Amino acid sequence: MALKLKSAKKLFIFLGKSALALVEAVVFAIIPKPRKNVAGEIVLITGAGSGLGRLLALKFAQLGSVLVLWDINQESNEKTHKMAGEAGAKGVYAYTCDCSQKEEVYRVANQVKKEVGDVSILINNAGIVTGRKFMDCPDELIEKSLDVNFKAHIWTYKAFLPAMIANDHGHLVCISSSAGLIGINGLADYCASKFVANGFAESIFLESLAKGWNGIKTTIVCPFFIKTGMFDGCTTGCPSLLPILEPEYAVRKIVDAILQENMYLYMPKFIYFMVILKSFLPFKLGLLLGEYLGAFNVMDGFTGTRKKN
Repeated sequence: MALKLKSAKKLFIFLGKSALALVEAVVFAIIPKPRKNVAGEIVLITGAGSGLGRLLALKFAQLGSVLVLWDINQESNEKTHKMAGEAGAKGVYAYTCDCSQKEEVYRVANQVKKEVGDVSILINNAGIVTGRKFMDCPDELIEKSLDVNFKAHIWTYKAFLPAMIANDHGHLVCISSSAGLIGINGLADYCASKFVANGFAESIFLESLAKGWNGIKTTIVCPFFIKTGMFDGCTTGCPSLLPILEPEYAVRKIVDAILQENMYLYMPKFIYFMVILKSFLPFKLGLLLGEYLGAFNVMDGFTGTRKKN
């Protein structure tokens, strides 16, 4: 009898909390969540030398954050450093770092801790794309793709998460991809790296939740192609549903998701629907939908930042 009462109590608590969560979701769907203040927060952005990373740096500079810029290209990173300073950043620090190298990540991270302080917002943005079919891609490039797009997240988390835990304050941001949700023809190594990055970020969030580290937030960003040059030449078979995104729009949405402490951001919104459809559509019907959306040929015209052996 006591066991039945305990089970019933557990069920009612679950239903009550679920109802409150649903109401909250509906309210915030109508009224935007309040945005947190990031002025003075130390924001580290990997891959800050160009593209999305540079635009994110400029946006956080306008919000008065202290910026820590990492990139493998010193010249382009210094340019971002200068632009961020002019945009109003409270402080800007640029470091040359190859995020695919564990020891280098740890070395530069220690330098940041000594020279700047504890990073409170970590944005893992650095990424590469080989642009090759799986059988045409050398092992070295596949390993490099996994090192930059995923393993770097492990090393940066290891380096900066302890201070976040000690302060019970921090935000982990994973710039992933819709290719981390649905497989794409011609992007096998890239998809693999992004799928695993998504799973890693979710797992660390749940670990934080279970340990009561409630002050540490997570945001996982999964956009379709963005016009940053990385995926030049790629196409979409249905621009009305799956448009190739403008960088300024993407950055605005990403920063809003961080400021509102949203767990997930998929762009465009049709990606949410695609993930749901993938879960229950008959397999052949899913293939037909993919064919209609041009998912099998998006990489055919790829001329972007192809990695060389």
